[in-house]
Amino acid sequence: MKKKKVIVAMSGGVDSSVAALLMKKKGYEVIGVFLKCWSDTKNSIGECAWKTERRFAMKICHKLKIPLVTIDAEKEYKKYVIGEMFKDYKKGITPNPDILCNEIVKFPFLLKTAKKFKADAIVTGHFAKVKKSKKKYFLYRAKDEMKDQSYFLYRLKEKDLANLIFPIGEYTKKEVREIAKINEFPNYGKKSTVGICFIGKVNLKDFLKKKIKSKKGKILGPDEKTILGEHDGVYYYTIGQRLGSRFDLNIKKVGKANMQRWYVAKKDIKKNTIIVAPKGHEILYKKHIIIKDFHLISENINKFKKGSHKVYSRIRHVGELVPSTLDYNKKTKKFELNLGIKLDGVSSGQAVVLYQGRKVLGGGVIYE
Repeated sequence: MKKKKVIVAMSGGVDSSVAALLMKKKGYEVIGVFLKCWSDTKNSIGECAWKTERRFAMKICHKLKIPLVTIDAEKEYKKYVIGEMFKDYKKGITPNPDILCNEIVKFPFLLKTAKKFKADAIVTGHFAKVKKSKKKYFLYRAKDEMKDQSYFLYRLKEKDLANLIFPIGEYTKKEVREIAKINEFPNYGKKSTVGICFIGKVNLKDFLKKKIKSKKGKILGPDEKTILGEHDGVYYYTIGQRLGSRFDLNIKKVGKANMQRWYVAKKDIKKNTIIVAPKGHEILYKKHIIIKDFHLISENINKFKKGSHKVYSRIRHVGELVPSTLDYNKKTKKFELNLGIKLDGVSSGQAVVLYQGRKVLGGGVIYE
């Protein structure tokens, strides 16, 4: 019987490395695939950071005796992910480039590569699970709640899930590192990547300044009248962001206000103003969310256009799972979410992902 063939997205990190190992142990023919998406980030010696990551991937593939193919997706990544990110920030909304990257670049390129090598499935090191029930495929949260990445995968379609395997979804991060250590992987203790997908951790304000010019404006208090200070660009700051010299966003504080933490509550692009409020102020919180670009992974959308549906919602990666009620507004033709508790830091452009139990239903983009 011919071995089933899979391609494994190898990032150079421990998660994808263990995913490749697990697939090989299960008897699959494994081909490693490294996606090159960003050359602008440099390491301490001035070399492109992606080359360092690929070297780790090459070492793992050599150890596992599997080939590694490098795919250049930088042109598409810069245009469709980073380009769109700049456009959204310029509109005053807060996008999630990691979600867009998965939908527009990562999985489409992996699918194309899988077809080229006539592979039976695509494997990645995401902390998530795919389950099959009655000929249908569903996405579930991972065993390790603190590392669960289903939030970033909500734009996948059921037909995608039919060709996807997430082998480390059944493990905790600690267990993954232990497997890597036992197998003497050089990256077993390597830090997990943070920041923007393929780019890493950056000073967001400095990054945005490369494409968006600064424009000074007023910082107003919660009454939207009292001038508390001046900002250098409404685009550079996000709803829920804390004020302070660390973020170059300072205000004049008097009396009790001097002892409080202040946060960005609203942004007005047209007036070029930022409205701020102290911790606990009602203007910082939301209980009602309008969703645009609504997407369901495996469920029939018409079912959710009738009546109210109890769901859990999450507005940020591994953020709180909030009991919520989902309704469809026939007049606006948009889904609306009523949260069981008030949440702060809710910003237009963010993703809101919906769950029923551990199953990921889908989600959309916060409209307001």
